[in-house]
Amino acid sequence: MKKAYELFYEWYKKNGRHDLPWRLSDDPYRIWVSEIMLQQTQVKTVLQRFYFPFLEAFPTLSDLSNATEDEVLKMWEGLGYYTRARNLHKTARLCGAALPQSIHELVALPGIGKSTAHAIAAFAYKTPVPIMDANVKRILCRLFGLKKPAEKLLWEKAYDFFDAQRPYDFNQAMMDLGASLCTAKAAFCSECPFTSLCKAVDDPLAYPQKKVKKITPVRQKQIIIHRHQGKFALKQRNTSFLNGLWGFSEYEKDDVICTTQKLGKIVQIYSHFKLEAEVHLHQAYIEEHQWFTAEEIKELALSKADHKAFALLDMSEK
Repeated sequence: MKKAYELFYEWYKKNGRHDLPWRLSDDPYRIWVSEIMLQQTQVKTVLQRFYFPFLEAFPTLSDLSNATEDEVLKMWEGLGYYTRARNLHKTARLCGAALPQSIHELVALPGIGKSTAHAIAAFAYKTPVPIMDANVKRILCRLFGLKKPAEKLLWEKAYDFFDAQRPYDFNQAMMDLGASLCTAKAAFCSECPFTSLCKAVDDPLAYPQKKVKKITPVRQKQIIIHRHQGKFALKQRNTSFLNGLWGFSEYEKDDVICTTQKLGKIVQIYSHFKLEAEVHLHQAYIEEHQWFTAEEIKELALSKADHKAFALLDMSEK
C-alpha cells in the first residue's frame, strides 16, 4: 500500500488540477460555493460561466445572507437544479458570518448532505476525513470489485483506503484520478498508480454496474406570453420544479386560448423529461399575475424554456 501511495502522489504532482480556484483558496465560503455548484455540474461549466460571477455578486457569506432570493436565483440562472441556490441562500442566512466546522453541524444545514459536509470539512478546515464524489465512488468500486455497493459499505471502504498522513492531497488526487484515468467511459489502467491493487483491472468498465437508462418522457405544452399595454404577465413558481423562477403562463397542449398569435416552437431538455412547447402571444390582460416591461424581465431569473419563448417573440417583431 505504501508504494502505491507514493506512485499516487507522484502522479498527482505531475497531473493534478492544482490551479482550480477553489483549491487556491482557504476561504470556507468560496470552497462551499464551489462544492454546491459542482453537484451534478461539470467543472468546466462551473469555471467558465458561474463561479466567478457569483462570487463577484456575493463576495462573502454575509453578502449572500443579505441578498434576496430573487437576486441569488438570477445569478444561478442557467446552472439548473435551482434547489441548490435556494438552499445556499437559506444556509447563508442561518450561518450569518461563518460556516460551522464540524461535519455534524454542516450536515444539519440546508443542501449539505454527508458527502458535501465531508468535502467542506476536508478542504475548508483540513479535517482528516475522506470525501465521496462520483469520481471517488467509481475508483472505490473498481479497487474493491464492488458492482452495486450500499452507501454504508462505500464509506467504510473510503475510510479503510484513506491516507490520514496526507489527507488533503489524497482527496484532491482521488478526484483527479477519477476525472482523468479512471473515468466512467474509459479506464487507463496502465497509467494508474493503483493497478496492482485493483480488483477490476480485467474489466474496469463493469464496475460499478451501470443503471439501466430510462426513456426520457416528453411533455407537450403551450407557453402563452400575455402582453398588455407594453408589459408582460409572469408568475413566480412555487412548485418543487424550478421553484422561485419567474415564468410565462403554461398550459396543456390541447387547451384552447382564444385569439393568440403563434410564435413558434421550443424544445428544452431537463434531467428527467423533455419539454416540447408551442409558444403563443396573447394580447390581453389576465388576473393573478405580475406585469413587467421587457427591460425589467432581464433582471428576473427565468428558466431556459421561458428565455427561449421570449426570444421567439423578439425575433418575430424584428
